[in-house]
Amino acid sequence: MRRAVVLVLLLSGCVRPAPPAPAPSRTPAPAPAAVWTGTWAAAVQGGGRSFGDQTLRQFVHTSIGGDAARVRLTNEFGTEPLTVRSVRLARTAGSDTIDPATDRALTFGGQDVVTIPAGGTAVSDETPFPVPADADVAVTLHLPSATGPSTRHAVASRRNQVAAGDQVSAGRLTEAKTVSSWFFLSGLDVRGGEGAIVAFGASITDGLGSPRTGDGRWPDLLSDRLRASGREIGVLNTGISGNRLTADDHGENAPGRFERDVLHRPGVRWVIISDDPLNDLGATAPPPADRLTGILRQLIAEAHSSGVRVICSTLTPFEGAGYWTGQGESGRAAVNAFVRSDDSGCDAVLDQAAAVQDPSHPSRLLRRYDSGDHLHPSAEGLRAIADAVDLSWFTD
Repeated sequence: MRRAVVLVLLLSGCVRPAPPAPAPSRTPAPAPAAVWTGTWAAAVQGGGRSFGDQTLRQFVHTSIGGDAARVRLTNEFGTEPLTVRSVRLARTAGSDTIDPATDRALTFGGQDVVTIPAGGTAVSDETPFPVPADADVAVTLHLPSATGPSTRHAVASRRNQVAAGDQVSAGRLTEAKTVSSWFFLSGLDVRGGEGAIVAFGASITDGLGSPRTGDGRWPDLLSDRLRASGREIGVLNTGISGNRLTADDHGENAPGRFERDVLHRPGVRWVIISDDPLNDLGATAPPPADRLTGILRQLIAEAHSSGVRVICSTLTPFEGAGYWTGQGESGRAAVNAFVRSDDSGCDAVLDQAAAVQDPSHPSRLLRRYDSGDHLHPSAEGLRAIADAVDLSWFTD
């Protein structure tokens, strides 16, 4: 009888099973982090002049655009802490003026002043700023106290400005003097883009021989081709004139700076390793070619371990240049043979030598591609190098 009563109660709904446990509360997923890509960069070195209570206005040319920006400041070769105040970003309105309507203040950890220790760097906070592609942008900063020797990029091929006092918000600096280097500035990043190519090399990459105000370095011209094809790929020039693979000469040697100037650049997906070995081959005692190719193998391996694809460049002819020798020419031939070989490890080869050499005298630049010193290509020669780049290399 009791069984019947219990059964009736269950059927009538008077006894109910326990309710399901409440679902655990969920913390909303964080918003995806902004994807940053370099739109402009410069490799830095020591030996720059000192500043104190002065304003620096420096002009950079973008490769791609974005809806937000941040800048990279550096004191990597400084000997004492660097204080920077009132950093601002603006569109230009002429060769030496800014458009005040676009002027934006940048902060570092929410503050308008940042002190960077000797050997250190700083990246500004994200700032809403419509960065245009293929355009000049001005970065202006006030250096309120003595800086000591500055970290710089010596050959800017741009006319930057320095003036007394705090003039960061001025449309045009008063009594400004022209300087031909970039100081304390190593990069401008934008939010977005498909990734970045780093052009890594020496003076041919740095643009020696190109027009001083025309942004006619071969990486600039490559950037023009990429934009015309509809790609949004940043092109970052980290060439240093006079740089070498085997010695600290005009900046830290190439292996020593490769991580900083290539692998740590935001959005880097490809690197074009260019002309550093030419300066080794022109040295008083050129290193053997197998030492140069060994260092190239090292750089290729480092890039691959970081997921970066490597385009290797052949070395351009330089017979007739002040430091050319038969020994150097033999070394150039050996390096080029390595780069073109199947076992180099290169993902592609930019044959700069074939692009600019005189077919009837391959150890010399073709006359129209020679800037006049028989080493650095002319503006037309730099275009020939940029045109030799196969854009299909830059795919997923």
